[in-house]
Amino acid sequence: MIYELRTYTLKQGSVPDVVKAASTVSRSIRGDEYGKLEGYWTTEIGPLNQVMHLWSYRDLNERSRLRTELAKNASWNSEYVPLIRPHLVRQDIRLLNAVREPVAPAQKPNVYELRCYRARPGGAKQWLDHFTRALPAREKYSKIVGLWSTEAGQPNEVCHLWAYADLNARTTARAAVAKDPAWQDFLKSSTGLLDEMHSTIMLPAPHSPLQ
Repeated sequence: MIYELRTYTLKQGSVPDVVKAASTVSRSIRGDEYGKLEGYWTTEIGPLNQVMHLWSYRDLNERSRLRTELAKNASWNSEYVPLIRPHLVRQDIRLLNAVREPVAPAQKPNVYELRCYRARPGGAKQWLDHFTRALPAREKYSKIVGLWSTEAGQPNEVCHLWAYADLNARTTARAAVAKDPAWQDFLKSSTGLLDEMHSTIMLPAPHSPLQ
């Protein structure tokens, strides 16, 4: 399974129009026939005026085939693309290999946090080894939704997705885990493996499978 995270930076004020088009016209035309929609979000804290959508495919060959077919779809080109193209400023893509397949939170609604860490060359696997060993301790406070390493787009990167009932729940969970001895050991063991750490708080769109 390969995952594709598409990040669209939009013109100021256009996020509602793009979400509406994605949740109605796009879903009607595309459904899950051209890749399965795993989640669709708008950014709330971090980079603004963005939508982020996560798709899954059996492999890279299927992704290439389905996207080629979608590009030939007359309804897609005449009904959906004209609705969003005027609003686009930038499009970014990450192709991701799942370390932990996405799992929907037990409760909803949620706010989501996407954390993407850029490791030093050769450090991503080391960091992931330390992190996965520490996950049982981390998940005592909140459950991970998904965990990936990058295949393309950004090298040496790890992305992990978390869900919280609200921002207060996030603050409480992160404060508690910071005091956990097992998590403190993880932080010590993984020191020096990362060069960059980015966090984005996101809200699920109405049509997002992950709510």
